[in-house]
Amino acid sequence: MFNLNSKKRLFNSTIVLISGIIIFILGLGNTGLVDETPPLFAAAARAMSESGDWLTPKVNGILRFDKPPLIYWLMGFFYSLPKNEIWDSFGTLSARLPSALGSLFLMLMIGDTLFCWPQKGDRQFLTPIVASLSFALSPLIIIWSRTAVSDALLTGTLGISLLLFWRRMVSESNDQCISAWLFLGFAILTKGPVAFVLALLTITSFLFIQKNWKTLLFKINPKKGFFITILISVPWYILELIKEGKPFWDNFFGYHNLQRYTSVVNNHSEPFWFFLYIMILASLPFTPFLCYGIFKTIKDLLKSSKENCSITNSLYTYSLCWLTSVLIFFSLSATKLPSYWLPAIPAAAILISNSFINLKNSRKSYLYLWIFNILILFGVSMAFFFSNNWLSSINDPEMPNLASELLSSGIIFKARLFFSSFTLLAIILISLKSKNILFYLQILLLIGQLSLMSPIRKLADTSRQLPLRNISKLILDIREGRETLAMIGIRKPSLHYYSRQIVFYEPSTEEGLINLSERLYSDRRENYDDQPDYEYKSLLVVIDEFSSRGKQWSNINHQKLGKFGIYNLWRIQKNDLNKYSKFLVNSGYKSDWKNKKVEKF
Repeated sequence: MFNLNSKKRLFNSTIVLISGIIIFILGLGNTGLVDETPPLFAAAARAMSESGDWLTPKVNGILRFDKPPLIYWLMGFFYSLPKNEIWDSFGTLSARLPSALGSLFLMLMIGDTLFCWPQKGDRQFLTPIVASLSFALSPLIIIWSRTAVSDALLTGTLGISLLLFWRRMVSESNDQCISAWLFLGFAILTKGPVAFVLALLTITSFLFIQKNWKTLLFKINPKKGFFITILISVPWYILELIKEGKPFWDNFFGYHNLQRYTSVVNNHSEPFWFFLYIMILASLPFTPFLCYGIFKTIKDLLKSSKENCSITNSLYTYSLCWLTSVLIFFSLSATKLPSYWLPAIPAAAILISNSFINLKNSRKSYLYLWIFNILILFGVSMAFFFSNNWLSSINDPEMPNLASELLSSGIIFKARLFFSSFTLLAIILISLKSKNILFYLQILLLIGQLSLMSPIRKLADTSRQLPLRNISKLILDIREGRETLAMIGIRKPSLHYYSRQIVFYEPSTEEGLINLSERLYSDRRENYDDQPDYEYKSLLVVIDEFSSRGKQWSNINHQKLGKFGIYNLWRIQKNDLNKYSKFLVNSGYKSDWKNKKVEKF
């Protein structure tokens, strides 16, 4: 039998679960993979599943040391389920489920934590739901939780770990703190040492401002816990280092961790204040509530330093330490990407719920904040009403008709209608002095993203990825004698994923043509599924429309086999390719493929 509190807890979790399924799971496998990083993850995971090598990730015949293996293992597990090719025809459901489930479980943990440990002044059943929805409705979370990369899984495992650490510190029971350290190990297996650094910064900064920090530190049992984390996370690193040696050390630790942090990689250079800007965008349209939640938490923290406040009311302080740790750590990083902010969004969501509690008791601040928020909503509405002014500026060579397709699909009209209604409803609720306005608007936003995001994803998939799927199918149908496959110009790893072939990627330059000619003889890779015949007289080439107009490629004799979107499929005789390559070499051009950097595919 459930007691009353257990029934309310179950009901609360059920509401959060249903909302999470709508946001993260519904229609997850209805569209193809989005280039260019997700197909690399998906291909590596599928290769593990089909080859039986679950230790070293490989993509397109190349070792991939980009991330630790947990994300690949989870994807590979779904790829290994019976009849996968039937219930997951695009292969995207298997690839995206780890990200979606990571966010869903973290969403449940946020709601359950606030339900079981309501903060000072909170008597609202809705507060845990508001906090959960603040996390799930973040634009960054909506995007990355449905993307086949490791960022959302890191956010989920690290976020659950940090919440479990706090729950243990405030709990009066003598339960072991095993689960928090277990999830921290999973986080390290998801994206490397950065997970441990963020957890260490968060817990250390929180303990630093607690008078009874020794008692709290004892509760989380760091000696035993650290051993558990090492036991979970370190063996793979050791085995990979033994097997692959220096290339693994140089690429994973040297390039993907140390070099990314200390120097700019792939031109991702941003100013020091970049993540303040991302913090504002990541909480839209409720950013003002995050700002107020931070302000109120700092104010309460200064007040509590003079008083003896219960540790059970410290969740907002803990969340502030969490958010600040992520902000400072990644602001100091030379390489900056919007996805780096994801681990801070759970903390931001909890701080937003602090506004939900306190603003009901502060009518003046409540009114000013909502005026500011309405101005944001009004600005978004106007952006869609004047969409003709900015739609014409869209210039994506891979989707040349995107602007007209957005208008003809009715998505722009729906967006105008939704955000106008959103703004109007906010004004009405304010005039009615509703105390739960934030919750009501979150529910409306939940419904709105369901009606808007699905057609947007479908349109993007039809315009950008469908041509690649169709040309991959054509390749499988007309390939002769296990011909080698190359892609020239715009380089898409999804071609490797969908065609299941080794693909040689080269730019459309003269050097790219020489590279391809040489690599067919010198860069022969093994494919777990269908080994190409490098000696066959011809090869298949996927070349985009813009590259095909280049003199060096159009002058080569080729057979046109098909065209989908901006991509052409040619068959080229190797003798013709080699002949023109020699001509270019004699003209002064040189190959440069041996100087390739890591992260190539």
